[in-house]
Amino acid sequence: MSGGQDESETGTPCSEVLEQLYVYIDGELEEGDCDQVRRHLDGCSPCLDEYGLEEAVKKLVAKHCGCDPVPLDLRDKVLGRLARARQEQLAREAELGTPPA
Repeated sequence: MSGGQDESETGTPCSEVLEQLYVYIDGELEEGDCDQVRRHLDGCSPCLDEYGLEEAVKKLVAKHCGCDPVPLDLRDKVLGRLARARQEQLAREAELGTPPA
């Protein structure tokens, strides 16, 4: 998507705004960058449309997938598998005489 404005009109190219869109929607963008994105969206209909679409998708996913409870033992299982994988990697490196990373 090329957007409706170039850098000379808003100071921020459409491509840069679109790259930052998810971080902006998540509220994790620095305040100065938020201001740039807001100004751009105020004057760029194609980027504003893309923002609206991405925000709607995020809300829909959160509504339908965000309520599933995480199994209580999931964290332990993941950490256990990571520890075993690391031990296996260290064992392979020891067999080959390669120093650990």
